[in-house]
Amino acid sequence: MTAKPLSGPAAIAALPRNRLIGEFSLWSADLANMERDLKRIEAHADMHHIDVADARFTPGFLFFPDMVARIAKLTAKPIHVHLMVEAEIVEAQTRQFIEAGADLVTIHAENGEAGLRAVKLAHELGAEAGVVLRLETPVPAIEPFLPEVAFLTLLGTSIGVKGQSLSEQACPRLIEARALMRKAGREADILLAADGGIRHETVPLLRAAGADTVVLGSLAFGDTDLAQRMAWLHGLKAAA
Repeated sequence: MTAKPLSGPAAIAALPRNRLIGEFSLWSADLANMERDLKRIEAHADMHHIDVADARFTPGFLFFPDMVARIAKLTAKPIHVHLMVEAEIVEAQTRQFIEAGADLVTIHAENGEAGLRAVKLAHELGAEAGVVLRLETPVPAIEPFLPEVAFLTLLGTSIGVKGQSLSEQACPRLIEARALMRKAGREADILLAADGGIRHETVPLLRAAGADTVVLGSLAFGDTDLAQRMAWLHGLKAAA
């Protein structure tokens, strides 16, 4: 078992603010060799990203609590669970994944009032909370969540499908989201994440549009020199 130096809100607050954060999506790991892949990326990842899908809110099923509990024992890095589930189960799923070891749970704004209750529950259970938005949902849908969250993720592709190209709306949506964070007086408190369509040519665009972190899939797991890849990522500059 690997000891974690920090957990929950403290682990998220300790993430770097002076460079782009590397968030590794375990959906792109070799699922039959997860422990091997976790060892390979441990020195390079700032945080692990785990997608959870119920095959209703999204096209298919993804990770479950028992697997997250196992992963939590193998890493010292924060675990971010992205709940892509219907409103009627989002609170129960929030509890299950925090009990399994999630430090941060992001909940879809599309879950509405149930999503806001799930954010409150995450805090009550000692975890950090975030909000996430589907590509087709107008960005102002995040506004009720902004006073309560420390993380905001915008999807740049259709939900739950690998290998898509980044939408041309992704960067303008990040700019709009950052403006709403600023209006709410929370720009310094919320990390802005881009998820989907993460490629060598799109990461600099997303960084320039205001992303604090990107969710790395094949761009990281398919690279034979992760140290070089992460040095490149960390060197990308935010917009002035």
